[in-house]
Amino acid sequence: MILEHAILNVKPGQAEAFEAAMREALPLISASDGFRGLEVRRCIESPDRYVLLVTWDSVEAHDPGFRGSDRYPRWKALLHHFYDPFPVVEHYGAPVATA
Repeated sequence: MILEHAILNVKPGQAEAFEAAMREALPLISASDGFRGLEVRRCIESPDRYVLLVTWDSVEAHDPGFRGSDRYPRWKALLHHFYDPFPVVEHYGAPVATA
């Protein structure tokens, strides 16, 4: 299992609309083969910043899996216009330490 991570900087004044769009977009990603779960958390210190955490069976389940699907264009249309700058998406392997 891998963890996808991205910091989402949402344009000022767009937080409520972004959160509504993210809720609408959830079924698009959750229908993907290899999808395990998703969390989006709002930053306390910087309320226009969010962290996106998605668990997948593999990197390939995310890309080309979800990103190559017929659902991804709708995901992009719902969410990508909120970001400034566009987020860097990275994938992480198994934990090296847990508590």
